[in-house]
Amino acid sequence: MRKRLDKDNETKTDSKATPATEKSHDQLTLINKQSYQYSSSGLSGLKKVALLLCIIYFSVPVILCLFPWILGHFVYLHWVRFPYFVDLANPTHLSLNHTVNLYLSPEEGIYLGIWHTVPDSQWQQAQGEGPEWYSESLGDGSPVIIYLHGNGGSRAVNHRVQLVKILSAAGYHVLSLDYRGYGDSSGVPSESGMTSDAIYLYQWVKTRSGNSQVYLWGHSLGTGVASNAAVKIQKTHQHEMGLERAGARELFGRIKADLGQSYGVDGVILEAPYTNMEEEVASHPLTVIYRYLAGFQSVLHYIMQGNNMAFANDENLKSLTTRILLLHAEDDGVVPFPMSQKLYQIARQAHRQWNSEDQVAMVTYGESLGYSHNYIYLDPNLTTVVGRFLQSTNDQQ
Repeated sequence: MRKRLDKDNETKTDSKATPATEKSHDQLTLINKQSYQYSSSGLSGLKKVALLLCIIYFSVPVILCLFPWILGHFVYLHWVRFPYFVDLANPTHLSLNHTVNLYLSPEEGIYLGIWHTVPDSQWQQAQGEGPEWYSESLGDGSPVIIYLHGNGGSRAVNHRVQLVKILSAAGYHVLSLDYRGYGDSSGVPSESGMTSDAIYLYQWVKTRSGNSQVYLWGHSLGTGVASNAAVKIQKTHQHEMGLERAGARELFGRIKADLGQSYGVDGVILEAPYTNMEEEVASHPLTVIYRYLAGFQSVLHYIMQGNNMAFANDENLKSLTTRILLLHAEDDGVVPFPMSQKLYQIARQAHRQWNSEDQVAMVTYGESLGYSHNYIYLDPNLTTVVGRFLQSTNDQQ
């Protein structure tokens, strides 16, 4: 009897527990289903993100192949017009108190914005003077430097202005050029157009500078413009001297013999130079995710050809006979430092055949200095380095 009661109690207890147990079981099942749904939706979301990234990754090269001009816009960055709210026609607002603003036209429909800064020693004389006085001052015997800046912004970018001030304080005329499409200059940039702008300004200066030495100083993108212009100017002079078919030794021998005649530019200074634009784009931090993609080099070559954009410093230095100074910081994050080392060897090898290796110099700046890509002007010995280079060209003439 007792056993039967216990069994009945057990049965009652079980019957009472069953609804709660079933409820707990249902809740657990619901939680599991929700967890599965969440994990499934999360996994689905990740798949969508991964698919989107893959589409973007592979579509960028395709788009650039179809529209090569897009890469050109990113190389030139002429549409980035910083600093903003600066009146380029009034350089005095940037404390360039002995500077005149000029607009020159290298060809019909194109005008170039240019600043001409005279040596600091002439700042009092320059007060209130106009373009004619500045033009005549180019013949005062002081060295003239044509500054060809890098991509993006205008001649008013701070590190460019600071370099101009330093060179002016050292006793040099400095002409800062905004290529076509940059700053307040008209037109659209291209390698051939920018090179023509530099050559035009050089010729404009030469007709006014008398026996003053004239140098090209290129920074970053501007190094390609500088070496392009220097080679073309050299070929023009070579033609005028009747040496277009002369061998290398004969050519350089003639140059050294004609001490009284200027043969092309008196010297070229290349600050943070690259070997050529294709290699520079391939090594840029923004292209790192594509470097190991099959066919990357071929695709890049095709795109560069579509832009007619070479800026081949490496090829130009093989034939450039003038004096060359390279400046590069080891911590340059835009143009790899080894590119300057390669250019230095190319230039030395070229000058070796003319017995003039001493005409090629390179100054490097350690990583600890932090000069990076734009701040070599901070070197307290920069004017000494430049002065020695300019003096060496003067001694040779």
